[in-house]
Amino acid sequence: MYLNCHTYYSLRYGTIKPEQLLAIASENGVQTLALTDINTTSACLDIVRLSKKYKVKPVLGVDFRNNAQQEFILIAKNNQGFQNINEYLSKFLHNHDLKIPERPEETLADCFVIYPYQKGKDFKLKPNEFLGIAPKDLNQLKFSKWNTHREKLVVLKTVSFQNKKGFNTHRLLRAIDNNTLLSKLPKAEEGSSEDIMLPYNELCERYSEFPSLINNTEDLLDNCSISFDFENPIPKNQRFLTKNANSDYELLEKLTYDGIAYRYGNDVKPKIYQRIEKELNIIKQKGFVSYFLINWKILEYARSKDYYYVGRGSGANSIIAYLLRITDVDPIELDLYFERFINLFRQNPPDFDIDFSWKDRDDITEFIFKSFKHTALITVYNTFKFKASVRELGKVFGLPKSEMDILTRGKYNIHKLDRLSQLVIKYSKYIQGFPNYLGIHAGGILISEKPIHYYGATFMPPKGFATTQFDMVVAEDIGLYKFDILSQRGLGKIKEAVEIVSYNHPNQPALDIHDIKRFKQDERIKYLLRNAKAIGCFYVESPAMRMLLKKLQVDNYLGLVAASSVIRPGVAKSGMMRQYILRYRYPERRKEAHPVLAEIMPETYGVMVYQEDVIKVAHHFGGLDLGESDMLRRGMSGKFRSREEFLKVKQKFFDNCKKDGKPFDLVADIWRQIESFAGYAFAKGHSASYAVESYQSLFLKAYYPLEYMTATINNFGGFYSTELYVHEARMHGGKIEAPCINQSYTQTIIKGKTIYLGFMFLQSLESKTIERILSERQNYGLFNSLDDFIERVPISIEQIGILIKINAFRFTKINKRELLWEAHLKISKTVIQDHIVTLFRTERINYSTPELPSTALENAFDEIELLGFPLCNPFHLLEKESTTKLRAKHLNKLEGKYVKIEGYLVTTKNTKTSNGKLMHFGTFLDRNGDFIDTVHFPPVASKYPFRGKGIYEIIGKVMIEFDCVTIEVSKLERLAIIEDPRYSIKSLNPTFQRKRSFKDLKANYG
Repeated sequence: MYLNCHTYYSLRYGTIKPEQLLAIASENGVQTLALTDINTTSACLDIVRLSKKYKVKPVLGVDFRNNAQQEFILIAKNNQGFQNINEYLSKFLHNHDLKIPERPEETLADCFVIYPYQKGKDFKLKPNEFLGIAPKDLNQLKFSKWNTHREKLVVLKTVSFQNKKGFNTHRLLRAIDNNTLLSKLPKAEEGSSEDIMLPYNELCERYSEFPSLINNTEDLLDNCSISFDFENPIPKNQRFLTKNANSDYELLEKLTYDGIAYRYGNDVKPKIYQRIEKELNIIKQKGFVSYFLINWKILEYARSKDYYYVGRGSGANSIIAYLLRITDVDPIELDLYFERFINLFRQNPPDFDIDFSWKDRDDITEFIFKSFKHTALITVYNTFKFKASVRELGKVFGLPKSEMDILTRGKYNIHKLDRLSQLVIKYSKYIQGFPNYLGIHAGGILISEKPIHYYGATFMPPKGFATTQFDMVVAEDIGLYKFDILSQRGLGKIKEAVEIVSYNHPNQPALDIHDIKRFKQDERIKYLLRNAKAIGCFYVESPAMRMLLKKLQVDNYLGLVAASSVIRPGVAKSGMMRQYILRYRYPERRKEAHPVLAEIMPETYGVMVYQEDVIKVAHHFGGLDLGESDMLRRGMSGKFRSREEFLKVKQKFFDNCKKDGKPFDLVADIWRQIESFAGYAFAKGHSASYAVESYQSLFLKAYYPLEYMTATINNFGGFYSTELYVHEARMHGGKIEAPCINQSYTQTIIKGKTIYLGFMFLQSLESKTIERILSERQNYGLFNSLDDFIERVPISIEQIGILIKINAFRFTKINKRELLWEAHLKISKTVIQDHIVTLFRTERINYSTPELPSTALENAFDEIELLGFPLCNPFHLLEKESTTKLRAKHLNKLEGKYVKIEGYLVTTKNTKTSNGKLMHFGTFLDRNGDFIDTVHFPPVASKYPFRGKGIYEIIGKVMIEFDCVTIEVSKLERLAIIEDPRYSIKSLNPTFQRKRSFKDLKANYG
């Protein structure tokens, strides 16, 4: 009876969750309902999946609207009709210039069309078209010509809200959507407060004078039937790469054995062949052959384009993946557990995460869309977050920004707030988790056997690739498993660094960045690892990883593989990180491991470090079969829907251990370890893949630090900001130069040991200005003066002002204040047009400018304004010159002592203690450029908060654990820097300027 039901996936309109809609229908005696969300099919598959639970027959369709204006409703008779609706809707979602018409331009097969009744509108209905009569239309109907054509009329009772609160929420969402005050929201943009579900009998009573409408509506719904198989979600991905299953398997087998020579040469041990046969049999038996071949085809293309990539995830546990060059981790060398990747109990295909450089991924995506017929990106539901909702609703209610700031910080007594503020808090909590808009999954791509529109509509985001309206979880429910094509800047850095080494060392042989075996033995790399000197290097540069490396003093591949997983939050949370460090550093402590655990995990001394350790412990210690063990892992990683089944597995773990006579305290402790980190740990193959990339970046850092840091700067770094990578280059002997008109390019370049920062790092410098400079310089040579530049490059006074202020014209030897004066006199503020090349140059009038000296101090503040950081030592900008001689290198001799030291803030990490109180970890640089690490426990964090970027005086106690030095802070104060001399009367004082000479502000630290 309900032909027009909305969930909250009718974005910023509906307010009912999908399962809640079914529950409401069941409570009201409704046996069939049509889900027709507004311009979306996001909830359709979920409604079908959940409908059996509530004994409600689902019918699917779409409510087509322009904003809030309803044009028509399409309802699918069957799966083909649903596909037709999805294709039709996608036309409008792909082309935002298309407006939804008053009626479909074409007849859609296997679909019903319902138009909302409007007084005075002329309807000429086709056989599959009907007029929907809402309760409010019944009186008008009596006097309408349609009263004599009741065979074409159906009940149109819209459902968008559950109750009055739902309607109020709807109005707030509509105000947010229209970016208007609630009091100014047009009525045309709202639904009706009557759009709630009535009990079935009450709805029939409303239409009792028109029984034919009830019959027509029920007949229409009876003629609709939709079905998707959720009970047995056999993979719905593209079934074959070739013609059929046999030829697919023959190709996989051939590629596998062809890969042996590349990977192992002539040294092929029998266990390699045994592993190959075992894996091929399982892959064939599980029907995953095409999954491997599709990944192989994608990466074959990548290699043909010379793209760098890393295959990771549990897929790195497979020798087939290694031989097909999907991954670069040898599972034989690392004794990787294949059952983590595929086992006979596993229904879904295995995971391959393929990382590409951020510069190459779009081309790979385009190749996939061209090569495979039924392809789409996966959406993610970006939901309303509490703080953002407070701001959105604050604007809707007209609250001033100052009040919204108080509410978002959470520092208020709810009972002392005024009525509007209380409403903001109330409804912000209510809409928290509502979908707000659709985004794109970080890397998920579907390659389906059937058309994507068989399952749902697609929209077209700015990237230009069709994207589903349902997310990864819903896709997996139906049997569509994603291919993960991801991007990361680490690969971009490595690739670019190799290119930079090539041009900065032209006589050197080409680098083999894939010679991992040699890198594993390299003493320079071992030194960097042992001493945690890995800034800029993939996955090993963060403060936490730097401190872990220092504690472990790891200098080998297997140790780094373990460290890559030990650093994950769960291991630290379980307390096992400390146990691992103790057992790694002190062999006598390894005896503390439980014998069974030590036998299961000898490499990690009985400590669970990898995801497969969860499977092993659950299987060997807890007596679960491999399928149950993998269910346990998936449940803890948040990928498993059924909490009930997960709890059954947990209970079986405890029951089996009890049956075996294992002490309860031991079992509970092991379960606590499993539960605390299983969702966060890496698969061993995943960690190994990360470690391979770490070794590549470590090699470049060890032998070509300046070239590598140049690439790091160009790829916008990694964990840290550009400033720290510039600092790191300086620490390795690089001479850092601000952008220069005659030397710089868009990106940063290096010449010998001199690094010229790129124009792209200058805030507010337009890309078209950069293009004009580089084009003119390439075509007609270097610039020899400001006049020459102005003559050749069309530029506004604002844009040339940026270049002059950063001292990009320093080759002229003219003070930049004088250059600015000249530029203002010689450049008009009219619209800039490209110069027309003429035979003779225009004569320019030479103005005489006054002598206007600028200082190195002013340069520093110009750099802060335009680059975001100074190129001089920031300690030279302190208002009071420092007298302390204490440096980071002295701290290791001051254990337990209270010290006072100055540090330039690099980064902070906020976390919470077990009782929910805020604390911080800080990373600073001392005057010499070395790291200071700090811990700020809750009382200190509250009393002495960080106050933004700058130099701080740190007072605290020196703590040393496993050779890692930190300061437990007791007091923190940001030190004042000098007043900006560009606007200060002080800057005119010659005595003051002599104290801060250019020599004092030299670029090198110390």
